[in-house]
Amino acid sequence: MIARLRGQLIEKLPSWVVLDVAGVGYQVEVPLSTFEVLPALGEQSSLLIEMLVREDAMLLYGFATEKEKSLFRLLVKVNGIGPKLALAVLSSLSVDAFVQAVREKNTALLTKIPGVGKKTAERMVLELATAVDSIVGTFVLNGAVAPLSLNNADSMMRQQAIQALEALGYKNAEATQRVDKAWQDNAVLSDQIKYALQVTL
Repeated sequence: MIARLRGQLIEKLPSWVVLDVAGVGYQVEVPLSTFEVLPALGEQSSLLIEMLVREDAMLLYGFATEKEKSLFRLLVKVNGIGPKLALAVLSSLSVDAFVQAVREKNTALLTKIPGVGKKTAERMVLELATAVDSIVGTFVLNGAVAPLSLNNADSMMRQQAIQALEALGYKNAEATQRVDKAWQDNAVLSDQIKYALQVTL
């Protein structure tokens, strides 16, 4: 699987770019939020990649930040939302604005996104209400949102632990809750996963 591409930016349009990586041109679809921070043509650029393989194509989606990539992954898991609509969400709202809209159940704002109707907005709120907290590195404590006191390395480990639990069949919301509740400072990834599996919710 391709997770990141770094190369010369040889084509650039608002919806897709081409990166020349060691003589191979990779066409990558991007949201406007990523397009706006790209360098000039001919310069080096690096993109985080989400690769989706279909029977007739291998599609690459590129993002400037881990938050954008994480939100894209969550969105395509929602029933009725495909990659195109997920990119439209990222092109219309910042990640933080989307997370806030979901938390506040602001379906009126979500329906302003091209292609998002009332039912789709309601599904986003219902299915992502808890999951979006994993994107911004926060957790809910006594009804209030508080930041996790994790450094960058711990934050990355936390995401890996959540993904490991998802691979074992847990929904994102429960995986996130388990990891947050069981988190032990200075523990290695394998132990963090073990603690999360053992915790009682």
